[in-house]
Amino acid sequence: MGGSRIKLLDTCALLWLVHDQKKISRPTLERINEEPVVYVSAISGFEIGLKCQAGKLKLPVPPLEWIERIVEHHHLSLIGLDFDICVKATELPPIHKDPCDRFLIATAILNRLQIVTADTRFEAYGVTVLM
Repeated sequence: MGGSRIKLLDTCALLWLVHDQKKISRPTLERINEEPVVYVSAISGFEIGLKCQAGKLKLPVPPLEWIERIVEHHHLSLIGLDFDICVKATELPPIHKDPCDRFLIATAILNRLQIVTADTRFEAYGVTVLM
C-alpha cells in the first residue's frame, strides 16, 4: 500500500469532495482524480455518523448508505483501522488532541500516505499535507 503518491482524504476533505469542491485546491482535486488509489478511513464513517446524530450534517440517506454511494461514485477505497494504527495513534506526540484525526495521522504514517486536509497540524507529524 506504500508509495508517496497515494492519498488519504480526511473527513472534511471527503465532505468537500462531495458537497463543495471549491474548498479543495484545483491541483489537489486534479491529483485526487488522477490517482489510481485514494483512500477514505473507516474513522470517517464514525465522524460522519456522529455529525449526523448531532444534527451538524444532513444527508439524503443514512450515513452508511451515503458513504457506500460516495465511495463507489468517486472510485475511492476504504482503509480500516487495525491494531497497528490504533496503537500508533496512542503513541503520537500530543500535538493534535482530536482522536479521530490521530487515527488519520497514524494511518498516513504507517501506510506512507499523503493526506488531503486543511489541518496544518498534521504536518508536525511528518505527514505530507495537500489541500
